[in-house]
Amino acid sequence: MMTRGKRKNQQFELELVMLEQLVKPDHDLRKIDKHINFDFIYDLVEPYYAEDRGRPSIDPVVLFKMSLIQALDGIRSEEKLVDAIHHNMAYRWFLGYGLTESIPDHSTISHNRAVRFKDSTIYEDIFNEIVLMAIDHGFVEGKIVYTDSTHVKANASNSKFENVTEERVIEEDESLLMLINDKRISKGQKALKPADSKIEVHSRKVSKTDPDSGYMHRDRKPIGFYHLVHGTVDSSNNILLSAHVTPGNVHDSTVYIDNLEDMFKKLDLAPKYAGADAGYFNLDIIEELSTKGITPVIGPRKYAGKKGKKSKYWFEYYPEEDIYRCFEGEELKYKTTTRQGYVEYESDKNICNKCPKRDKCLYESNTTGEISSEQTRIIRRHIKEHYADEVRSFMKTEKGKNLYQRRKETVERAFADLKELMGMRYAHYRGSHAVKAQVLVTGAAYNVKKIARLLDKQEKE
Repeated sequence: MMTRGKRKNQQFELELVMLEQLVKPDHDLRKIDKHINFDFIYDLVEPYYAEDRGRPSIDPVVLFKMSLIQALDGIRSEEKLVDAIHHNMAYRWFLGYGLTESIPDHSTISHNRAVRFKDSTIYEDIFNEIVLMAIDHGFVEGKIVYTDSTHVKANASNSKFENVTEERVIEEDESLLMLINDKRISKGQKALKPADSKIEVHSRKVSKTDPDSGYMHRDRKPIGFYHLVHGTVDSSNNILLSAHVTPGNVHDSTVYIDNLEDMFKKLDLAPKYAGADAGYFNLDIIEELSTKGITPVIGPRKYAGKKGKKSKYWFEYYPEEDIYRCFEGEELKYKTTTRQGYVEYESDKNICNKCPKRDKCLYESNTTGEISSEQTRIIRRHIKEHYADEVRSFMKTEKGKNLYQRRKETVERAFADLKELMGMRYAHYRGSHAVKAQVLVTGAAYNVKKIARLLDKQEKE
């Protein structure tokens, strides 16, 4: 038999219940409330509150817990958050509010972010304390870390912008010039004189609604104004160790080393392996990691070369002799070292003219479209290429392949959760400080949930 409608006057029935009864036993907020102590926040925020004036404030731990709820359930705004808390019994229970108590106004949260904590490091401090909590519980091994970046759509219109011209001073790398000149002198060539600094002029789009965002225009990426989140996770339990925000037009590799060093220092970590995708396959990055005793687990970039011609990687380098050999076994000998740090090796034209595979090796003239009898093959090798060679060799090993495969299961999975489940696909606010606050609170919520679940699992085992 089908029942129609509801019982009459159901909405006006009086029941005696405890708020405790209305929260499911396995609710994530129960696990967080049981296992995570947020009292450390009082010490962190104390410098931002006046002791002897003003009205009594809302409990700062309650305000942070409200932001935590917003991040955990991907709620888009503080207004919607307060409305959700008003109706959600689990939220009220977690915050310590009764059924009839008034919830703090949404403007209190936005005031703290925009005024009280503006230009402070409070959100980063809270994030780091939670990471240290994970370390204390043994959930971070710190031996293998993975880094990636993900774009966050700016709260800005793509059609409202202005073109700004900027000048950038380019200074020559003195340490690189020393390596270049050492190489040139060892080969009987003159040392290069230091070059004067150059001024490069660049034009870029600047958003009128969020000038701190950056116009992103990259292969296989959306076009428009975005912020970039550069995140690093630990391999053992996928705890998010750091989260830095830059404009969307900043390349991943430019901030990678500084972010890692800052994280290692704050968390006192010394990893053995650092994983990242091919976008981080940069000689400066590889050299920096290698000299610190960290093995780079970075996917090598693949260069196809000209169609129908053998690429550079068909030629083998012999460091003892400082020569290349082609696939026919012939030598390519040292020619010169350029100011950009590239060592050039050239084949013998007389040998190339007699080679049966010259069509697959030598390039046609741009004017005649034919291979000249004077044509040779030149291979360019960066003076720091040996660092990249070591990475390529390691990535061919079983260990290298397995470690690189883990990248998809760690940092990429973390970003998927943060964006799909926790609302980090879009920036809720404008300005770098506000977006950074959103990212750090979301990252803290992600870690808090992980820690609580891991502790709950340990307790049941």
